[in-house]
Formats: sequence, structure tokens, C-alpha cells
Amino acid sequence: MSEVRITVNGKTRSVSTGQSIASLLQEMGMDLGHVAVERNEEVVPRKTWQEVTIQPNDRIEVVAFMGGGSGSASGDALVIGGRAFRSRLLVGTGKYRSIEETRKAIEASGAEIVTVALRRVDLSPGAATVLDAVDRKTHTLLPNTAGCYTAEEAIRTCRLARELGMAEMVKLEVIGDQKTLFPDGAATLEAAKVLVKEGFVVLPYCLDDPILAKKLEDVGCAAVMPLAAPIGSGLGIRNPYNLRIIMENAQVPIIVDAGVGTASDAAVAMELGCDGVLMNTAIAGAREPVLMAEAMRDAVVAGRKAFCAGRIPRKLYATASSPLAGLIE
Repeated sequence: MSEVRITVNGKTRSVSTGQSIASLLQEMGMDLGHVAVERNEEVVPRKTWQEVTIQPNDRIEVVAFMGGGSGSASGDALVIGGRAFRSRLLVGTGKYRSIEETRKAIEASGAEIVTVALRRVDLSPGAATVLDAVDRKTHTLLPNTAGCYTAEEAIRTCRLARELGMAEMVKLEVIGDQKTLFPDGAATLEAAKVLVKEGFVVLPYCLDDPILAKKLEDVGCAAVMPLAAPIGSGLGIRNPYNLRIIMENAQVPIIVDAGVGTASDAAVAMELGCDGVLMNTAIAGAREPVLMAEAMRDAVVAGRKAFCAGRIPRKLYATASSPLAGLIE
């Protein structure tokens, strides 16, 4: 039987002439239920894998989800794209030391929405993935376009996520600078327009720019996710004033994404009135990730309750807390 040369996940491979996509995946020991396939930068629908035959010089990408990207006050749900969530803490799945640590931290956080990044699969049969750490009966996976530097890359990634059987909700991230990892606002807006038209529930990561945040809402994004500080920096809320302006003008949830370092940062974000907080490094990079996950869960709940309760106004001078009437003279 003759063979042809193709590229699979960047590596040259010889396959039999006329071999199908399904046959190739089985030959590589892939779990067909947990991967998606792209051929020459076009998604191959799962239902066609048996019929689509591989041609000479095809470029095949096989991808799966891997690790990237708290209870609420009673009766106080976070609503995104028509879905209600009890937790206002969203967590990522990257940078943990093991799949088991990932699982324990997610459980301790109380988060219901868990971000996952789409990456080429390990072609070694039986390789563990982040899906082994997430109970999909109780958690919603939020595919993340982390690592994308153009609108086109981000759109392709979301389409592949849909092919993997994920729900339509996606975290849109288009990076504009490799050093700072600041998002590219123009490319994010461009990708958001396309994805919304294709029926995705889009949650875009963006700078704390009130104008851009409003434009993203206006094109149909289900939430807007401005950064608190650069990704992984742990600097906390750097510009609470811009966040307040964004929230004042928004009709969709505002979820702080990136830059949180510790529990007090999460509490501050919630006390400002943000609808939620998404974090990864602050938990995974802690000395005790599972304990930090618990702290973040409690901080988000406390911050939300404080916002709902309404803080006292700040004053320059003291105000006595005990009544002045009836003093002994």
C-alpha cells in the first residue's frame, strides 16, 4: 500500500493513501470523544471523520483542552448569557503541579466556571489532560483563546472548541504584546463581532478602558472582563476609577480578569461592585494552592456581601459611635 507524507501537530508523518481522519486518530491512540481536528486551517466536523480522506501534504492539527485560564450571597446569582451561577469566582487550570492538585483547588474554590486553554494534544496514548481534574457534571468549561495574537487565531480556536463539544460560552483573549501580555483591543473587538454573529456567548478579556468595554458590550458580548493588572503580576487593582466608570456604563456583568494576587485583592474588586473575579496564578502559584483557593472563595463572598450591604461614607474627621446625650458631667 502506498503512503503519503503529511504534518500532524507540526511533525511529519507517513500515512496510508486514502486513510480517513478517524482511522488516523485511532492509529495514534487518540480518544475520539476528547479531541477536535483541523485540516489545513479548517475545522473538520466530527461527523465527517470517517469519510474525509487525507491528501498529500495535508497539515493536520489535533487539539484538546489543557490547563491554561465560591458561593454567592444567598439568592444573588451571577447571570451570563441567560445562565445563572451561584459562584462569582471563576478559576483557571494552568500552572498547577499536578492534575490532582488542580482538582482539589477547583473543588476548594467553589467555582462553577473553569477556564481551559486549547492546545495540541500529546500524541502519546493515555496522556492525562485537565479534563481529568474537572467534573463536567458540576462545572462549566470556559474555553480560553490564551496564546492567540490575531483575531483569526482566536476565531479558529473558538470554532475548534465548539467542535470539541463545548458549550457556546468562550473567553476571548487576543494578546497584543508578548512582554506585557496586554490585550489587543482592536483585534479583540474584531474577533468578538465575528464570534457573536456565529452564536458564541463571548466574554472578552480587555484593558480597563471604558470606551472599549462599551464597544464590546455594544457588539453583543455577554460580559466584559477588564484586567486589574498584567496577567500573573499579582499587583491587585491598579485603577479602581476606570473600573467604576466601566461598571457605571455597563448593562452586562463586569468580571475582573488578571492581576489578582491575594484574597484582599479579590475582596476589593467585589466591594467596588464588580460582578465576579477570574484568576489562575494567584491560586496555582501560592505556596498552598488549595488553601489559597479557599481564601479566594471566602474573599469573593465577603466582598460581594459588603457591596450589597453598602459601606459607610469616608470622612476626614471622627464621628462618635456612642451617643453624646446623657454624659456624666
